[in-house]
Amino acid sequence: MAKKGQIFCSYSLETKKKAIDMRLQGMTKKEVAAALGIADIGRLKVWMRKYREYGDLGLMDQRKRVQGTEGI
Repeated sequence: MAKKGQIFCSYSLETKKKAIDMRLQGMTKKEVAAALGIADIGRLKVWMRKYREYGDLGLMDQRKRVQGTEGI
């Protein structure tokens, strides 16, 4: 659950793919997180699960975002 004032990090698809490749080559989660500057090691576990289930599509951000007032 999010805490008041918490700042969330978002990572690019390229970063996620690179992290997956590094894990598949045998690096530990801690090593991958340190190399790529990923704050939450548990995030790597989530990305691996999604990658195994859905492939590259599982790594894409599926959330709908409204940007600006375009279309109004």
